[in-house]
Amino acid sequence: MTTVERMVYQARTVSSSSSSPRAAHKASTSHRAPKRGQNAPKGPKKRTNRKKGLWWKILLGVLGGLLAIGIGLFTYLYVTTDIPQPEKVAIAEKTTVYYNDGTTEIGSFSEQNREIIDCSVLPDYVGNAIVASEDRSFYRNGGIDIMGMARALYNNLTTGSRQGGSTITQQYAERYYLGDTTSYSGKIREAILAMKIANSQDKQQVLCNYMNTIYLGRGAYGLQAAAKAYFGKEAKDLTVDEAAMIAGIIPAPSMWDPAVNPEQAKSRFTRVIGIMREDGYITGQQASEAKFPETKPVSVSNDLAGPNGYLLTTVENELVASKAFTKDELETGGYKIVSTLDPNMQKIMQTVGDDRPEGMPESIQVGGIALDQKTGSVKAIYGGSDYLKHQLNNATQANFQPGSTMKPFGLLGAAMDDVNFNTMFNGNSPERFETTPGTWAEVPNALNMSWGTINLKQATANSVNTVFMNVNQHLTPKKFAQIAHDAGITGDIQEDTLYNILGINSLTVWDLAQGHSTIANDGTKNTLHIVDRVLKGDKEMYKPNLGTKQVFDANDCMLVQNAMLGTTQYGTAAGTAATLGRQVAGKSGTANDETAASFVGYTPSLMNVWAIWNPGENGESQIVPEFAGYGVSSTGYPSHLFTEFMAQALAGQPAETFATPVDNGKIGGPNGDWGLGGQRYVPSTNNGTQQRQQNEQQQDSQNKQESNDSNTSNESSNNGDAKQNEQQQTTPENTKSPEQSQPENGNTNGDSGGGTGGNNGSNNGSNNNGSNSGDSGNSGNQNGNGGGNSGGQNNTGNGEQSQR
Repeated sequence: MTTVERMVYQARTVSSSSSSPRAAHKASTSHRAPKRGQNAPKGPKKRTNRKKGLWWKILLGVLGGLLAIGIGLFTYLYVTTDIPQPEKVAIAEKTTVYYNDGTTEIGSFSEQNREIIDCSVLPDYVGNAIVASEDRSFYRNGGIDIMGMARALYNNLTTGSRQGGSTITQQYAERYYLGDTTSYSGKIREAILAMKIANSQDKQQVLCNYMNTIYLGRGAYGLQAAAKAYFGKEAKDLTVDEAAMIAGIIPAPSMWDPAVNPEQAKSRFTRVIGIMREDGYITGQQASEAKFPETKPVSVSNDLAGPNGYLLTTVENELVASKAFTKDELETGGYKIVSTLDPNMQKIMQTVGDDRPEGMPESIQVGGIALDQKTGSVKAIYGGSDYLKHQLNNATQANFQPGSTMKPFGLLGAAMDDVNFNTMFNGNSPERFETTPGTWAEVPNALNMSWGTINLKQATANSVNTVFMNVNQHLTPKKFAQIAHDAGITGDIQEDTLYNILGINSLTVWDLAQGHSTIANDGTKNTLHIVDRVLKGDKEMYKPNLGTKQVFDANDCMLVQNAMLGTTQYGTAAGTAATLGRQVAGKSGTANDETAASFVGYTPSLMNVWAIWNPGENGESQIVPEFAGYGVSSTGYPSHLFTEFMAQALAGQPAETFATPVDNGKIGGPNGDWGLGGQRYVPSTNNGTQQRQQNEQQQDSQNKQESNDSNTSNESSNNGDAKQNEQQQTTPENTKSPEQSQPENGNTNGDSGGGTGGNNGSNNGSNNNGSNSGDSGNSGNQNGNGGGNSGGQNNTGNGEQSQR
């Protein structure tokens, strides 16, 4: 007979007894005349006794009726109450993000810190400790404890307090199905639901769900999270003492936390151990040997603190953007997300980015990314030092002007148009171009340096602006923009100005890396991604769609890679390849007015991109000042970051070499109208490094002579000349000459200067009178961390800003 059936039977018995013949007989005999010899009562008293008997009948009838109604109502509610779906918050489980090894945790997303576990792995004493603390009759009761409820009701009515008399099943019903209930009607529904649960669910199932649901303090929901919060271990590894401590503080976990109220926690611990011994869950010896366990210090942690916040939000944003998950699902679904991030590379990336040299202004922002261009897997990002202090991710969200790092897309366009990279161009400075329809402007090279006759490979290595403006004249700005977009760049690129090849439009580090990764992967585009897979238990729930597509000819892209090798050998980042002891394709870039600088570089299997910029308080662009010997030149600090990262990330790995492409293009292009037409390339022993050194020596000598003249003369004109000559001096620290600062209707772009140091095999040559330059030449030695760059404002009237 069930609990409800017993209660219905008792109610019917009480009701029927109040109207039975026997009861009626007793009622009638109570008013008979007294026996002989007894004093007969007087009239009025006889009437009073009759009234009393009548009232008792009425009272019993009313009580019986009410009880019958109550039982009937209870029966109706029991029959019509269904066990609902669990409350969403009760089964909400945190999602954990891991590095690509699948075991090293980065952090988690959660509404509540809960990890749902299979209770079959728990020792029996864990559940028994909970039972001893909360509901000794759990294994015997039908879901409710009548005496406990009555006691709680009495105390609530007499004291006005809210004392609980709930069983484990009732608490489970409240937390798992109903949410918080404090009203009497809510408690009645809770009791009914508990009875139904007791009759339909196994006791072990109820206890397990309860242990996975209940709040246990320190932000931990469920036993697994609590075991980690208090003891730094999993629930399956808890000892008897540890289980008893956690069980003891269930009624008020925050107030009875040993770190808050150790005496109360110990008192509750002793109580639980005693009940466990009395009820046979542990032996007397175990009870006597029980010792209050030591807990971990309370830690207020935030998974988003420090650099991890950038990693976690990038993972979350990628999954939400895929439409495979909502933000809410990620915070409550209990998924295991395995990222593409490499723990060692991420550590190196963070260390390199955080290691700011002395004198580097705090306002300067740094962003970086490392990836495998063959798969599009992001291996590391540098979004900043602390997400809680700066929530704009410098790798994925912040914008900067990339400058000349956009030139390789124009070079690819030349290869696509069947232009041989030995085609000669006029590399002198400045040169006049129709930058927009009807608008002409003089465009100088960096340092206003004239390179004479120079081929495309040399122009790429030395970032010669005038050559690439000429290239864009043939391509058209619209086609250049299309090539960049086809490579994967999603940012806006102007289609109405030749300057777009000089990187005047703002991009993110991620966007720039996406575009270059396609060239580095021989023309096959893979969508950059930071999530490798998402699991729920052992089931794979998500795998990214890489959108793999061959968008460019492989040989064309290899030609671009080959040209970019010159940048790190003898060009604007000379010495980088020698320092790393391996082939490195690279391209530097500097924004107009020295407000940003960047460097893109890669080996055949690893790409690394860095950028720095200097936003003002309101986000406006500011000049990046010199610091620690670094100028803003992209051959300075960004290439330093690149070299530092790659040296550590590739340590111990064999050097790889790039494939050798075949240049089947035509000198001067298919129609002979590119560059200087059919003029053939003739190697020269004079090279670009020598040209830079010669220019610097000549300027230095001239400055010294004019400075001496100034010292021997007090004429103001001479003083003015000396001041101007100081401005014209070219140094690795990137000072500007007057010609570069204010070219007439001009736009100064380009990169020049020293690389990261070391011996530089130089194979570029040119001279100012237009002599041919070649790929073979004398080796040069140029040391230093920075090179001189300079830029003038674009005065064409259309507001465009030039880049280097």
